[in-house]
Amino acid sequence: MSSVLTPAPPRAGDPASARRGLAFLTVTGLTWGTTGAAADLVYRWSDLGPAAVSFWRHLGGLVLLLAFTGALRAFGNRRNPLRAKTRAPRSTRPLRRRVPLLVGTGLGMAVFQTAYFAAVESTGVAAATLLTLGSGPILTAIGGRMLLGERLGRGGALAVAGALAGLAVLVGTNEPGVIAPAGAALSLLSAAGYATVTLLGRATGRRGDGEEPFTLTMWSFGIGAAALFVPALLEGLVPTEGDVIKAFALVAYLAAFTTALAYPLYFAGAARVRATTASVMMLIEPATAAMLAVAFLGEPLTLATVAGSLVLLGSIATLAAAESRR
Repeated sequence: MSSVLTPAPPRAGDPASARRGLAFLTVTGLTWGTTGAAADLVYRWSDLGPAAVSFWRHLGGLVLLLAFTGALRAFGNRRNPLRAKTRAPRSTRPLRRRVPLLVGTGLGMAVFQTAYFAAVESTGVAAATLLTLGSGPILTAIGGRMLLGERLGRGGALAVAGALAGLAVLVGTNEPGVIAPAGAALSLLSAAGYATVTLLGRATGRRGDGEEPFTLTMWSFGIGAAALFVPALLEGLVPTEGDVIKAFALVAYLAAFTTALAYPLYFAGAARVRATTASVMMLIEPATAAMLAVAFLGEPLTLATVAGSLVLLGSIATLAAAESRR
């Protein structure tokens, strides 16, 4: 398949590229913020489980992205804001370099999404999302420093400190029963998968032969769907109870908007900013999810949830300002 979309290699001293990356990540975070609420409603309206929801999200996203990519090629639409030139043609990329990236990203996304959906089922939307995306920047910062040689800088250090403070408020001061231990463990597992995807997306964006966002996303969805097929089959691929139409309408929403639209934007944004920046920018998601959970799902609004969300949002503002000045 010919090249359709390519990530821009990070360019030092290019604030326009950084601002575009921040815009992509903002849209992604707002869209992803609805994921937990949609999954919670699927559980309420049917007997689908986390593995099945994650499988259909992967498979549906893959089909939609394939269709969209084909439409772009058919109409010759090359003027896309996600597209940028790379320094080497695709044919020069060694297979030994591509396979670990594609497989690692696919498995990382499968773990990230499935563990998150399981955490939502166990401890609720607000707590699961805040824990997952709050611990994600910490794991990403460690990985970026150890594997990519990235320096946090003052803004990054303040943002990670804010994430730590927000998590401490959320977990340490919340009311008993708000956060289930199993849900917290699943959220940490999801954060580990998220950090893996973030670091791999950044690694491919910083090389001249980096993968295209759509190509990387489609391969990841295909690999993730293949890995999730057996667990989803054992859990139950098709709902047998409840409102099947409403459940699959929500699954279609997850595939179309929170997957096929959001992930290419995420990879394009992650290729333009540092790994820690991309990770902390995604804290828009837990803040959005917490508001939806309280307003529409009847989850309790505790002082710790409000305080933790405010601290996390403050870390986003700090890092976004620092990134725009670079």
